Amino acid sequence: MIKSKEDLKYYLKCDKKALRVSDKKKFPMPFDSIWRYEIILRKCEYHKNLNHKLCYFYYKYKLNRLSEKLTLKFEPNVFGPGLSIAHFGTIIINPNATVGDNCRIHEGVTIGATNGQASAPKIGNNCFIGSGAKIIGDIEIGNNVAIGAGAVVVNNVGDNVTIGGVPAKIISNNDSSSNIIKATEMVFKNGK
Repeated sequence: MIKSKEDLKYYLKCDKKALRVSDKKKFPMPFDSIWRYEIILRKCEYHKNLNHKLCYFYYKYKLNRLSEKLTLKFEPNVFGPGLSIAHFGTIIINPNATVGDNCRIHEGVTIGATNGQASAPKIGNNCFIGSGAKIIGDIEIGNNVAIGAGAVVVNNVGDNVTIGGVPAKIISNNDSSSNIIKATEMVFKNGK
């Protein structure tokens, strides 16, 4: 969770690395809409966590406007550092869900609760979520898991596997390492 300016810088560096955003842009403003979305999301988290109400409402307003344009629905404080949104287009995340570091998520994904319950999925670090995957209910997904395109996950999943199908089951003992960038291992909190 972002609790200081240093945390904000760290999260943004990790997100930038995970998205493969180049440092060699001609203009200082990011023109990539997904990168802009992630910057606004992280600033919204920062101001919410530090109780900067006016700034929080400003960034929340900007986040909601860009959410409608890109059809993304992310709430603050759900994702760890190293978030990589591969494509925009109908991604809905329950605000009670938790997702660890270095998550790569594709379009058409839903991470939600069952029948209006408050509890939502808990997803570990280094996870890849393929296009159209649905992760529903009070479940836990381990670290280094790759979730295949179109999978419907309604049961707990252990570490270091690939799952797919409806309902999802283990289809391989390969982990997610070939599908993600472990940005948090590449960026250190001291700025190096």
